Amino acid sequence: MQMAINKENKIIKWTKPAVALVYTVVFLFLLFYYFAEKVNQDLSDSMIRLHIVANSDSVQDQTLKYRVRDAVIDYMSKNMDGLTNKRNAVEFISSHLHEIEQVANSTINQEGMKDYAKASFGKYPFPSKQYANMILPAGFYDALKIEIGDAKGQNWWCVMFPPLCFTEDTKGELDKEYIGILKEELSDEELAIIINDGEKEIPVEIKFKIVEIFQESKIKLSGLFRGIINLE
Repeated sequence: MQMAINKENKIIKWTKPAVALVYTVVFLFLLFYYFAEKVNQDLSDSMIRLHIVANSDSVQDQTLKYRVRDAVIDYMSKNMDGLTNKRNAVEFISSHLHEIEQVANSTINQEGMKDYAKASFGKYPFPSKQYANMILPAGFYDALKIEIGDAKGQNWWCVMFPPLCFTEDTKGELDKEYIGILKEELSDEELAIIINDGEKEIPVEIKFKIVEIFQESKIKLSGLFRGIINLE
C-alpha cells in the first residue's frame, strides 16, 4: 500500500513540471502565432501584390509572361497614378479586372500565341521576397493574379501598391515617397522587420523568422488541405 502511495507521489511530482512545461510551450506558440498573424495581416492590409503565372516553364511561355508583365505594369502605372491609399487602389483594380485581362490578352495576341489570360483579385500565398532594401516575409497577401493558359509555369510577382514593381535586376533603395506610404500603414516595429537598412538587430531578425516560419507553415497546410479536398 505504502509503495503504491510513493509511486503515486512520484508521478505527481513529475507531472506538475511536465504540465507547466506544456502550458508554457502552448502559451509561447499562441503568442508567436498571434504576432505572426498580426504582422502578416497588417502587411496585407497595406499592400497589393501583382502575381503573374506563366502557362509553362518553356522559354517561349516564360518570355510571354514577362511581356504580359510589362504591359500590365504599364497600364496600371498610368491608371493608378495618384492613388494614395489601398482602398482606392482595390476599388480601381476590382472595377477594371476585365480591362486588365484585355491588356494581357492583347499582348498575348501580339506575340502570336493562343493562350488566354485570366485576371482575379483576392488573397493569395506568397513566399519571402526581397525588393531592393525591403524584405517581405512569406504569408497571404491581397493580390491581382493573372494566370496565363494552364498556369503551370514559374511565377513572377511584385508589389503593385504602394507602386514598388521592380524588375528582378533592380537594385538600390525604395523611394522615400513609398516608404512614407508604408509608414502611414505600419507600426515602427513592423516597418523595421521588412526594411533592410544594412545590418538588422538580432531581435528584429528573430521577429522576421517567427513571421516567416509560421506563415510558411500556414501556406503548406493550406496547400495540403486543398490537395485533400481535390482528391475527394
